[in-house]
Amino acid sequence: MVDIDAAIGYVVAHGDPVERARLSYLRTGQPPDPQVIERIVAGQTESGGWPAAADGVIASVDATAFRLNELDDLGGLHGEPVDRALAWLATVQRQDGTWQEDESLAEQAPAWAMPGDPEATLYLTALAGFWMTVAEFEANPHLQVPARYGSALAAAARWLVAQLRPDGTWPSFLAAGWHAAGLLHGQQYFYESARVQLVLGDRLPDMAPADIASMAAALRRVQLGDDWLLQSARKRLAETQRTDGGWDSAEGPVFDVNTTLTVLRACRA
Repeated sequence: MVDIDAAIGYVVAHGDPVERARLSYLRTGQPPDPQVIERIVAGQTESGGWPAAADGVIASVDATAFRLNELDDLGGLHGEPVDRALAWLATVQRQDGTWQEDESLAEQAPAWAMPGDPEATLYLTALAGFWMTVAEFEANPHLQVPARYGSALAAAARWLVAQLRPDGTWPSFLAAGWHAAGLLHGQQYFYESARVQLVLGDRLPDMAPADIASMAAALRRVQLGDDWLLQSARKRLAETQRTDGGWDSAEGPVFDVNTTLTVLRACRA
C-alpha cells in the first residue's frame, strides 16, 4: 500500500505555501488562506489564461490547465478567476474544436505543447476539454441548466473521436488518453471513453509513476476507472514510492512535490 503518512511528510518538508495548502485541502477539506488563492491568481494575464513562465505575457493552454488543477486541489474551481480562464479557453479554441498554443510560444514550448504539432494539438485539446468538463460539473453538478461551454466541449469531443484508431489508441502522448477519456465520457461518448480506458489499462505496467498518478487522479476526478484499473494503479504507486515518501516527476525534481500531491489525490478516500 502507498505510505500516505510518508507522502504527507514529504510535501510538508519540501512544498511551498501553495503546495502545503493543497495538501491541507486534500487531507481535511480545509479552505486555504485567501492569500494562497491570490498567489495563484496573481500570475493570471488580462486575457484570462496563465503564462507558461513567471515573467511571460502570452497565456498558455498548458499552463492554464495546470493552474486550474492547482485551484481544484484547493477547492477553488469556481469564482471570477476560473470564469475568466474558462472564457479565455473558449475564445482561443480553433474552429475545428481543437486547441493549440500561440505561435509565439514555439521557441520555449515543450514537445507536448508545440504550436502546430498534431500530437500536441490532440493532447492540448484533450487537456483543455477535460478541465472545462470538470469546471462545468463543479458549477452545475446536477445538470439543472445547460452547460456554459457545451458547444465548445461538443466540438472538442467530436474532433477527438475522429482521431481515435479502431483499436482505441490515439496518435499523441500517453497523457492525452486519460484526459480524453474524461472529456468523452462527459459528452456521452461512453463507448469511445471505455475503449481508451482499456488501452490505458494495457499500458499501465510500463507507465512512469507520475503518469500513473495523473491517470488515476484524473479518472477519479470524473468518477471513471473500474476497480481493477485503479487498484492496479495504486499497487504500482506503492512499488515506486521513494524512501523519502515522494515520487519522481517526469519534469524533474522541482515538480516532485506536485507529483506526490497527485498521488495523494489519486489515493484519497
